[in-house]
Amino acid sequence: GRDLEALAVGLREGLREDDLAYRVGRTAYLAEGLLSVGVPVIEPPGGHAVYIDAGGMLPHIPREAFPGQSLSVALYIEGGIRGVELGSVAFAHTDPATGETRYPPLELVRLALPRRVYTRAHMDLVVETLGRIAAEKQHLRGFRIVQAAQLLRHFTACFEPL
Repeated sequence: GRDLEALAVGLREGLREDDLAYRVGRTAYLAEGLLSVGVPVIEPPGGHAVYIDAGGMLPHIPREAFPGQSLSVALYIEGGIRGVELGSVAFAHTDPATGETRYPPLELVRLALPRRVYTRAHMDLVVETLGRIAAEKQHLRGFRIVQAAQLLRHFTACFEPL
């Protein structure tokens, strides 16, 4: 019952213009803060998440060394902030005809902003943390996969730093 009630509240709130404006504004606030400290983001930001262009931020890390994963790990180690890699770990695949690895067009890290969870102070902490990472980004080296399932590897893969 609690889950159904929470869903009903979310549906009601999601239809209110002031709640929608707040969500979009909060996401824009985070994106603007990240841009101000040199972190490239996909623009315009949406209402539920900010997508960091990890490939653009870490051009020294080759795709096969997973720049998005590297940034996600650094974000967690530096600030305890969880993001998700949406790049080569999640979407690269082997072409069955050629055996070549096919990489997705972007290397992203998604910072999701669920409703009613994070405050402006949380957004400021994310900006400060990513600002520190951006200032030292040349020290990030990437990762290699040491174990992964053939399908949906991004859920259970094990990595080691390069």
